[in-house]
Amino acid sequence: MVFRTSLVFGTLLVTAHAAVAAPGGAHRARMSADLQDHLNVGSQTIEVIVDGDAASIDALAARYNLRVSKRIESGAVLTVNAGQLAAIQQDEAVDHLSGNVRIQSSDAVTAESIGADQVWAGSEAVKGLTGAGITVAVIDSGIDTTHAALRGRVIATKDFLGGDGRDLYGHGTHIAGIIAGQGVSTPDGKDYRGIAFGAYLVNLRVLDATGGGSVADVVDAIDWAVAHRNEFNIRVINLSLGAPVLQPYRDDPLCEAVERAAKKGLVVVAAAGNYGRNEQGQTVLGSITSPANSPYAIAVGAIDTQGTPQRSDDTVASWSSRGPTAYDLLLKPDLAAPGVRIASAEASGAYLPTTYPARHVTGDSANAYFQLSGTSQSAAVVSGAAVLLLDNRSILRPTDVKAAIQLSSSLMTHEGLIGAGAGSVNVLAAIELVHDGELPGQLLIANEPAISSGVFSLSVSVASNARNQSIVWGINGNSIVWGVNGNSIVWGVNGNSIVWGVNGNSIVWGVNDSSIVWGVNGNSIVWSVNGSSIVWGVSGYSIVWGVNANSIVWGVNSASIVWGVNDSSIVWAVKDSSIVWGIGDGVSAGTAAPVA
Repeated sequence: MVFRTSLVFGTLLVTAHAAVAAPGGAHRARMSADLQDHLNVGSQTIEVIVDGDAASIDALAARYNLRVSKRIESGAVLTVNAGQLAAIQQDEAVDHLSGNVRIQSSDAVTAESIGADQVWAGSEAVKGLTGAGITVAVIDSGIDTTHAALRGRVIATKDFLGGDGRDLYGHGTHIAGIIAGQGVSTPDGKDYRGIAFGAYLVNLRVLDATGGGSVADVVDAIDWAVAHRNEFNIRVINLSLGAPVLQPYRDDPLCEAVERAAKKGLVVVAAAGNYGRNEQGQTVLGSITSPANSPYAIAVGAIDTQGTPQRSDDTVASWSSRGPTAYDLLLKPDLAAPGVRIASAEASGAYLPTTYPARHVTGDSANAYFQLSGTSQSAAVVSGAAVLLLDNRSILRPTDVKAAIQLSSSLMTHEGLIGAGAGSVNVLAAIELVHDGELPGQLLIANEPAISSGVFSLSVSVASNARNQSIVWGINGNSIVWGVNGNSIVWGVNGNSIVWGVNGNSIVWGVNDSSIVWGVNGNSIVWSVNGSSIVWGVSGYSIVWGVNANSIVWGVNSASIVWGVNDSSIVWAVKDSSIVWGIGDGVSAGTAAPVA
């Protein structure tokens, strides 16, 4: 099920403290977009996440007479009013501020469509794999441990909302079943086994009975998983949830927590989001949610398999969020996986199965299954795939797993990088790539990744000549040459460029000069970050988007949009109808006018 409920800001009790004068006026901490909105309208109750140790947080709270609402590993949540927010933004001790925004589950597998059934069966070269002994932390709405598919799978529970970990919404149970659900004793029960049905689960509940929660609780849960990783052998964190991207990933508390987890050796898989289409049915670019926008997360988009195991008819779901990421302009999602009409465990009495009984597929009570669609489900599929890779070769690190899954994915040329990333996940190919033996692919790991200008410089060497495909990934030259039946990628990190050719279509991406040239047949995109402009031509349609000039010119046949932010105006013409919307020029918002 695809949910398009707007995210709302979490609030606590109203405070009426007067703002304390800030020490100095020159410094201004970086602030997320939602906090700036609160500041602009003078909100009286705002939840702010501040980084720092306990002593520095207490000192800041005392300095401005603030209440500490919640403490987390990386800092705390403070409840402030607009005046206090303005004051602490100017405090020299504060580097950046983030809103404790409302976070939502990312609702919208066939094992055959990703090759999992072949992995279970094994081969002469690779033993059958189920993920036995490996644990996934499911940070979600809880897990119904009475479901037959999940009995004995959950080895620890922590409820960050003060409950007992039960799933009142129905989302977390569905996700848990996709990852590690076992077959049940119904005629078709084995058809709905999880991707890594031998794995264990840790249930970390952060979403309530409506599927909502707060960023601070998710951060808390990620840090809890990191702290208890050795105790429960947690190797993967699944985040089938998301919040709006309101600031660069380096300042985002969710992304900071993901980075901490990845650097401690945990693979973090995140749903890309379900905001790839607006209410008018138009494709929306730059709609990746947080924390999928982190380069340390594996961001997963959703594929519609059309109900068949073959890949030839697969398409990216229209609602699956597209890249690039807001603020940082990273190419996301990283890859895509099945996410449409996925059947999995049904939580007894929970909101989703009760509200949508038509989604029920089979069984009853503890053997019941129902369908949901979304990048949540896609992320769970990839979490299961990551477990199978780790079961095959336990020494793999998060960067190894991410590289292996991406390099072995089936490129979806008709969907593009910003729709499907590296392509459709193929867990069998990924395992062949990393397996320690005489197989087509072997992944040799050297160093941790370095991030420069949003581009991963992975220190990995790969050699593969299977099925006329080849990969050369160099450590010293920091380059990739990837050839697939005449299609090619040349990725140079020292030169900061990508040239990607697919049957005459090409992308040239330069980070030093901050530009993208993307040609698809006769269509093209020129994207310059330093120059802050986009020129996009699609068969006579065009977009010119200037950020420095704060303008958009969008032409579709005779329809056009001119949007200026500096002069605060929108002119929107669609054939014989138009909207002129001006804020700064005195035109009333939403005024309709005929086309001249």
